[in-house]
Amino acid sequence: MAQPNILDVPGARQHVRFAPAFGQRFIVTVDTEEEFDWTQPLGRTGHGLSHVPRLARFQQFCEGVGVAPIYLIDYPIATDPAAVDALGEAVAAGRAEIGVQLHPWVSPPHDEEVNVFNSYAGNLAPELEAAKFNTLKDTIERAFGKAPLIYRAGRYGVGPASAGILSQAGLAIDTSVRARFDYSSTGGPNFTEHPVMPWWVDKPGGLMELPLTTVFWGMLRQQGPMLYPLLWRMPKLRGLLARMAMLERIPLTPEGVSIEEAIKGIDIALDEGLPVLVFSFHSPSLRPGLTPYVRDEDGLDQLYDWWRAVFTYLKQRQIRPAGVADIIAGVEV
Repeated sequence: MAQPNILDVPGARQHVRFAPAFGQRFIVTVDTEEEFDWTQPLGRTGHGLSHVPRLARFQQFCEGVGVAPIYLIDYPIATDPAAVDALGEAVAAGRAEIGVQLHPWVSPPHDEEVNVFNSYAGNLAPELEAAKFNTLKDTIERAFGKAPLIYRAGRYGVGPASAGILSQAGLAIDTSVRARFDYSSTGGPNFTEHPVMPWWVDKPGGLMELPLTTVFWGMLRQQGPMLYPLLWRMPKLRGLLARMAMLERIPLTPEGVSIEEAIKGIDIALDEGLPVLVFSFHSPSLRPGLTPYVRDEDGLDQLYDWWRAVFTYLKQRQIRPAGVADIIAGVEV
């Protein structure tokens, strides 16, 4: 029998069905990770954690609107006492959740060469990928006192062995697939043919794939899955098509996506019947100057304004937040 593989494009029969009472929901995922210069080669050392105390402010902000974020934590964060100080109480009380995010270059055991290809955990030997994942999972569980049930590979780098590793460890959900994006030019996965609808990777009730939400908007959006990959090396043409309201790719993130674009993306996702809208961003964006998306304090204010507008609009559309347990309980097997 073939081993389950997250990289396999699923058939319609694998799509997860949710009970009618579940409706349409949303989750907020935070790639909770160390700070590093995105323009420089990756390294095991030299990263920072100065933004970690600022997680407390984002958590308080979300609690104010009744949203429990899901913090996908990597090894430097899991071993930083400031992370537990910022999030531990909220996690214990169920006002926040934790998951696993594997950055292989900073996660022990350090048995591989650090390079771009190996930065995708799914490219590692299965035994090494499993060792890194299990070490990280156990570290997170010791730090926060709860076993994580959801995973995202750093750089979205799942591979052929990832599903088996996650299932063996008892995880319920993988959210590594960034549908409609292609990372194959640097040795990563190509998700351009993967759906945005959640699916069962192995069997109903087993490991669920919950892709990050990206939609196409514009008059050519139905042809988006076919056309957009052809435009990959033509950014000026992509920009022109977006300005002409012909075709635009919209991921649900405050990083590089305007509020107006996000609202359009939400409408498309809901109109297409997506059961769970998956929002995401990187935790270093909570401190100015650490990512390309938040350069200064004005940029940070804009990030919070983005979330405020999105949460307000979701409430207007009567779309409720969900947690991992809600998603698991809401499925029809």
